[in-house]
Amino acid sequence: MSWENTTLGEVIRLRRGHDLPAQSRIHGDIPIVSSSGITGYHNVSKVSGPGVVTGRYGTLGEIHYVEGPYWPLNTALYVEDFKGNHPRFVAYLLSTLGLGERNAAGAVPGINRNALHPLPVCIPSVDEQERIADFLVRYDKLIEINQRRISLLEECAKMLYCEWFVSLRFPGYESAPSVDGIPQGWGRKPISGMVEINPKTAFDKEHIYPFVPMQALSENSMVIEGIEERIISGGAKFQNNDTLLARITPCLENGKTGFVQFLDEDKPVASGSTEFIVMRSATVSPYWVYCTARDEGFREHAIGSMVGSDGRQRVNPKCFDTYFAFQPPQSVLSDFDERVGPMFKEVQVLVSMNRSLREARDALLPKLMAGEIQV
Repeated sequence: MSWENTTLGEVIRLRRGHDLPAQSRIHGDIPIVSSSGITGYHNVSKVSGPGVVTGRYGTLGEIHYVEGPYWPLNTALYVEDFKGNHPRFVAYLLSTLGLGERNAAGAVPGINRNALHPLPVCIPSVDEQERIADFLVRYDKLIEINQRRISLLEECAKMLYCEWFVSLRFPGYESAPSVDGIPQGWGRKPISGMVEINPKTAFDKEHIYPFVPMQALSENSMVIEGIEERIISGGAKFQNNDTLLARITPCLENGKTGFVQFLDEDKPVASGSTEFIVMRSATVSPYWVYCTARDEGFREHAIGSMVGSDGRQRVNPKCFDTYFAFQPPQSVLSDFDERVGPMFKEVQVLVSMNRSLREARDALLPKLMAGEIQV
């Protein structure tokens, strides 16, 4: 098997993305790809797929592969010409070049495409490129399938929550007696009467614990990834089954919320950003708490309470005293837990599976791309 020493500019030609102001976007099915990945959709494409995109400004080093037509934003660089090389292979090749460390813009992180084209690379024949790409993509496809399963599990849990606790169509609601429209055995309470807000959590000083930075929270999922380890000092303290809610702009508006279920028995406590609000179940269940934190009405109330200077506004803690929700009877909560609890646990299993898949792929990737091992 022969590999050719050449330069990146001989393999592909990169080009800067294109402007697309928010007011000019018309919703469609064409992905808009920025330095951080797909950030929206438009009704017109700028580039035919497949495509490979990386950050020019902002998030540097991440590589995004797009199957079909897309619109690359001006914060990104995209492959304008693959010069006959396999697009998937090119994506994997770029991911091994450490582009995130090639900042050419001083204080503002940035990459100059003219500095990338001369980079030395070594590539095999197109047939071998295809074999390598097909092998590695199996890992990515499994990860993608698991991600879709996670999304479906979360969506099922949230739909059940809305049906039972917002619309009050819980099992047996048709025959349940009610007073003033509220089922017997239910009541209306402030969130602070059902959930502990920033509860005290005991921990040993000068010990290393898992640490959750703000970037570890997802904008649309309970999954917490990118966990670090630090000696606990300041910041939020939490344990399994707690919900983490971002309290600062724009993180709260963007949806950053997480459910803690990754801690081991030997380390049952973790710490995190000072900008987290920790929500712990008191008279309701942990799954109810997380679903409430994702509820649109609750989030609008929390966002509306924010105080402080522009750009650094934070949730007013008093907002939990003024947002009311239905307190379900224990029998309904137990039924809810029996149904959604396995969904939450399955999410964590899939998260662990994806972590293992990424580790295996990332261990093989540099060796395959350097020709040290063959498919």
